Amino acid sequence: MRKVILPFVLLVSTLAFAQERLVPGIVNNGKNYGVVYTLPKSQIVIKIKVKKDTYTPGRFSNYAEQYLQDKNVSSDPSTFWTITDIQVNDSGVPDKSQYYFIEMKEKTVAPFVELTSGGIIKSINAPYTTNKTAEKKQDTDSATIADNKTKTSATPIKKMKPEDYFTEEILMASSTAKRAELVAKEIYAIRDSKSNLIRGQADSMPNDGLQMQIMIDNLNAQEEVLSSLFKGTITNEEKTYTFVITPDKEISHQIVFRFSKTFGVVASDDLSGSPYYFSLKDLHNLKTPDTKENVKEKRKGIAYNLTGNGLVTLSDGEKTIFENKIPITQFGTKEYLSPVLFKKDAGLKVFFNPNTGELLKVHQTKN
Repeated sequence: MRKVILPFVLLVSTLAFAQERLVPGIVNNGKNYGVVYTLPKSQIVIKIKVKKDTYTPGRFSNYAEQYLQDKNVSSDPSTFWTITDIQVNDSGVPDKSQYYFIEMKEKTVAPFVELTSGGIIKSINAPYTTNKTAEKKQDTDSATIADNKTKTSATPIKKMKPEDYFTEEILMASSTAKRAELVAKEIYAIRDSKSNLIRGQADSMPNDGLQMQIMIDNLNAQEEVLSSLFKGTITNEEKTYTFVITPDKEISHQIVFRFSKTFGVVASDDLSGSPYYFSLKDLHNLKTPDTKENVKEKRKGIAYNLTGNGLVTLSDGEKTIFENKIPITQFGTKEYLSPVLFKKDAGLKVFFNPNTGELLKVHQTKN
């Protein structure tokens, strides 16, 4: 957040600079004294959450059908990706292609001009306190398509090792096939023990329900660890990819990324994945009847955005995954608050949306 308190109040002039290299904030070059600010432009942020399942076959996977009667066990390692969530949101960043200048003059009351850290105007003559999350969204300027931001977390199934449950006979087995046979017998024995507990036929029955549940849980854990020698293990990894699009016009059927069940999210030109398409349509919800003469006169005031609307669509080529109306400043226009509103003792407080640059509120205090 940036707060600018000046000894001179805004009087008349707000000028747009397109060619000069300016930095938002206080300017004093001898001729002009005031504040340089900018307005935001819209970005569309697409976040893709994916999950990676990595299958590692057990050392006895080749014997799963023979000893456990399980025909669905693979002896080949594999990786499988799935998309778990897709979010599409709008965000505002400083439009560095155009700056505006608030001229200050003497013998007037002192104003309070508040800018974001990126130089976007937030309020005049009052602190901005309404929506701090909007500022956070617009303070980071991103490329047209941002680099992937990845968050990874692996969660192993169990920390116990199968060897912890090996009997002496299993350890002394002379061949892999014999060891697999003995481990399978241990698994069947664990299942029999669980069945006897549930039926009340165990040699040593628990005293209450809680104790029984603890015993069953321990037997389940043992069976799971030993079964992993045949069925293998699956580890999970989650990642989030962020794509940022800054439109300057309508977009039709643009490939944002591709997705492969084997490789996950891949680049838009990687043919190993299936494409996901992005479209943006201008809904033309604003009317701009002003003549050039009116616009020239208005530019002496405080600029703000009248935001247009765009229809955002994301699809995989077969079905629509996301479709919604989103505010797009590039599809809107600029309007200006008249300098007459900021005369001495006017007591005017003005609030802007730092995410869109729209006018939120104009409030006049009683003197």
